[in-house]
Amino acid sequence: MRIAITGSTGLIGTALVRNLRADGHDVVRLVRRPSTAADEVTWDPKGRRLDPTALAGCTAVVHLAGAGIADHRWTPAYKQELRDSRVLGTRTLATALAAMDDPPRVFVSGSAIGYYGDTGDRRTDEDAPAGTGFLPELCVAWEDAAAPAQDAGVRTVLARTGLVVASSGGAWGRLFPLFRLGLGGRIGDGSQYWSFISLRDHVAALRHVLATEEVSGPVNLTAPEPVTNREATAVMGRVLRRPTLCTVPAPALRIALGEFAEDVLGSQRIVPRRLLDSGFAFTDPRIGDAVRAALAS
Repeated sequence: MRIAITGSTGLIGTALVRNLRADGHDVVRLVRRPSTAADEVTWDPKGRRLDPTALAGCTAVVHLAGAGIADHRWTPAYKQELRDSRVLGTRTLATALAAMDDPPRVFVSGSAIGYYGDTGDRRTDEDAPAGTGFLPELCVAWEDAAAPAQDAGVRTVLARTGLVVASSGGAWGRLFPLFRLGLGGRIGDGSQYWSFISLRDHVAALRHVLATEEVSGPVNLTAPEPVTNREATAVMGRVLRRPTLCTVPAPALRIALGEFAEDVLGSQRIVPRRLLDSGFAFTDPRIGDAVRAALAS
């Protein structure tokens, strides 16, 4: 396969590119700067510029680019950056695909389980409606931006990603140094559900939806059994053999993170029904498996 990928230097993109190339696939990386290598194609997502001929011969496109949700405090300006980096980029790609005479067979467009908002302790699959608040609204707009490709007949998968367990990079990568120092602990009262997935299962799931013709629409990329923050904290402590006595009180988190704190304290018990129904088998179905896999990578 010849596969075009955006966000190829991020946590998931780097792992996916390495995995695909190890199996002999040809990867084209879409970059926002002038291309400097034979495997690079320049695009301008905010300017909505991408020459459709640059994707000629590609059998698939995987769109992973977007500003980091937790990289900055949610000022009005950064919330606009979060929106623009996702919605404009997705629309640019989808429009380019729709303009092609012979488009790729599949378009996997990134999304997030933030779509569902706070689900409490309710097991939630892809049939659930969008929640309320900034993240759900962002995810709805992000997914809607993929419509031109879908309307043009390109099989479109909306990959709703959970918390990716990795030892470096992403939100979980920030936890490992704290836990190694014995500074890890629950957040708030620890009762909120965290829907996680190991990095290698995430890459495998992306490979699975690329190859599985019957899969389209929203797909939750999360492990089968979400855990509470309290349970995840206990597992991190056991695996790393460190105490987990520290806590982050909810009021302190709200002061530190502002509006984003409500999403950190919120509960999302999201299950991957469509992945499981399509025959995907997890390597790291439990949180302990995911943490150990992250340490071994």
